[in-house]
Amino acid sequence: MPSVCRFDDLAPDLSTLTSYDETHLVDYLRLLDADDEGADWREIAVVLFELDPVAEPQRAQTMYASHLARARWMTEVGYAHLLGPRTR
Repeated sequence: MPSVCRFDDLAPDLSTLTSYDETHLVDYLRLLDADDEGADWREIAVVLFELDPVAEPQRAQTMYASHLARARWMTEVGYAHLLGPRTR
């Protein structure tokens, strides 16, 4: 039976910030740091997602890739949504 996790299997893939993103901002930062340090995705799956990549390899890898992509989106685009509307 798959483990229960506080993360969705897939991170949002929307062009706007979601409540899920807001909930997981610190997790996104941890994910980016671990990836930048060269951590193996399987280690990240265990530590961050609390998934066993041996028991659930496809789920763990998909969750890792999806959330890493969303974390990168946050650094490139999504952060602007946190700043609020721009005034000129």
